[in-house]
Amino acid sequence: MIVIIGENRTFDHVFATYQPKRGETIKNLLSEGIINEDGTPGPKYFLAEQSSATDTSDDGFQLSPGGKATYQILPAPFTDGTPSSASDTIPPPFATVAAAKKYEYGLEDSWYQYLTTGASGLPGGATVDTRITNAATLPPGPFQLTSSTMPYDSYAASPVHRFYQMWQQFDCSADKAKRRNPSGCTADLFPWVEVTIGAGSNGKPPSLPTHEGGTAMGFYNMAQGDAPYLKFLADRYAISDNYHQAVMGGTGANHAMLGTGDAIWFSDSDGNPAVPPHNELVAAGSKNAGVVDEIENPNAQPGTNNWYTQDGYGGGSYGSPSYGGGSYSNCADTSQPGVAAVVNYLKSLKRPVNPNCEPGHYYLLNNYNPGYYGDGRNAYADITNPNQTVFTIPPSTVRNIGDELIERKISWNYYGEQWNTYKANPDLNYVALDNTYCNICNPFQYSTSIMTKASGRAHLKDTLDLYQDIQNGTLPAVSFAKPDGYLDGHPASSKLNLFEGFVKKIVDMVQANRKLWKSTAIIVTFDEGGGYYDSGYIQPLDFFGDGTRIPLLVISPHSRGGHVSHVYTDHVSILKFIEANWRLRPLTGRSRDNMPNPKAAPVNPYVPLNSPAIGDLMDLFNFGRE
Repeated sequence: MIVIIGENRTFDHVFATYQPKRGETIKNLLSEGIINEDGTPGPKYFLAEQSSATDTSDDGFQLSPGGKATYQILPAPFTDGTPSSASDTIPPPFATVAAAKKYEYGLEDSWYQYLTTGASGLPGGATVDTRITNAATLPPGPFQLTSSTMPYDSYAASPVHRFYQMWQQFDCSADKAKRRNPSGCTADLFPWVEVTIGAGSNGKPPSLPTHEGGTAMGFYNMAQGDAPYLKFLADRYAISDNYHQAVMGGTGANHAMLGTGDAIWFSDSDGNPAVPPHNELVAAGSKNAGVVDEIENPNAQPGTNNWYTQDGYGGGSYGSPSYGGGSYSNCADTSQPGVAAVVNYLKSLKRPVNPNCEPGHYYLLNNYNPGYYGDGRNAYADITNPNQTVFTIPPSTVRNIGDELIERKISWNYYGEQWNTYKANPDLNYVALDNTYCNICNPFQYSTSIMTKASGRAHLKDTLDLYQDIQNGTLPAVSFAKPDGYLDGHPASSKLNLFEGFVKKIVDMVQANRKLWKSTAIIVTFDEGGGYYDSGYIQPLDFFGDGTRIPLLVISPHSRGGHVSHVYTDHVSILKFIEANWRLRPLTGRSRDNMPNPKAAPVNPYVPLNSPAIGDLMDLFNFGRE
């Protein structure tokens, strides 16, 4: 099997108007009547309308704040992070195909043109994206991104996608729970969270714009030709319309959960739980100079509406010279900022949910560099290195799927694009023009058991090795494939069609090797929803999530026919599939792969009756088919 992981797209954001073959059903914006096939508001548009809210008190983080009022007009989507023009020296996009090919090798020849197109032609930052039709006067819900002035091939802004922001966007309360929606999450605060807190409060006053606006409500329209290759795959193979990111928040935490079935946490040099840097001074003259505070504090600052006290990268609370932004929470301690709101919600549900937080553990909630460089050196111990930063988690002892596969002598590799370049410059934990390997995306690079042994690091390879293994028929039993920052589909820095091109190259190569194709399943998904809106149900599993629905496709000779699975699944379902297929045990006694497969009523297949429960993806296959 090959697991291909893109970046930051929800199911409705991509499959909003997808219509499956006759006999199959789907839950998306079109089927729910929220939009029409042409992308305009549908008869039940009100189901997805968004609201503003009020949180100006000092009584802690509000998971479901009051003072709600439906927007009359959606906050305008901005261009924040979108490239204004092409350049051969500051991508993306490149000015010429020749430059694109110099730095990129993850596409078939005919796809390189898309690395040269799609710049906005507009200023970045707090600028209304006028390429979007009626951008300043949109109705208060989902809107179609694409039009004659903003083709599918365009770069677009990226919404906020951090842990406490996502919880708040979903507006969850046990008081709002219903039989069809027992989580009580109404998902109606997406733009409000973006415009009040955005990607991080640190180091800037709340009077400044957060640069996202209503970006989260944008969607593509497959009925009008958007995402054509993903539609091609969905029509011919199988997809899920009930697959979820495993953690509220961003890339790092979700990749870690994909590898471990659990959250990783801050530790000391002996691997014991420890307290992250908290109001600690780093000497002047260092790259990390300033006050470091890595513990999240999403409580609203006095005199503001929902402006978090401590969140994000760079800077601390407003008015302070702090440098380090929060990313850890001790969720076993309800006196910690933000924790009580989530834990009390979980405990108040009709079927109370165990937060699964161990005392004294500060869990990583967002994106920090992994504890090891590619050559196995301890990166956390090297924060005085001028190329390193405090945004690095110490090495992790949490057991991962690589450990289990090694013990059971089952072959596996993680193929990260640009790994070879990264290994040649192991101190660089930041993206450079010729070094777009994603270190936070590799769940095994956090791991002591993998990274401190040459035999463990031997399982980490470049996608160049993946292409060679496919051609030679030497692909291991389990493979993970991660594109680089140009092709991963991440909004602003990449495009969805570039991720389509990365997937297509791998699928075409596997299908060209007939013997390999007969025994291979290619699973295509995304790490998380990127903060985009989605109308699907989310099931509370523990303190960390689940999060929003994201696309999942299975391409295999045993998954033909356009089947749409409604079984509730998330990233840990990939681990459950590996374990079921190779008869492996759950990774630990507390990891999510211990959860049972869902049982659901036919009238509502999306909601497990035996919650918390996640499937093992087996229903996406028909192994009797040849």
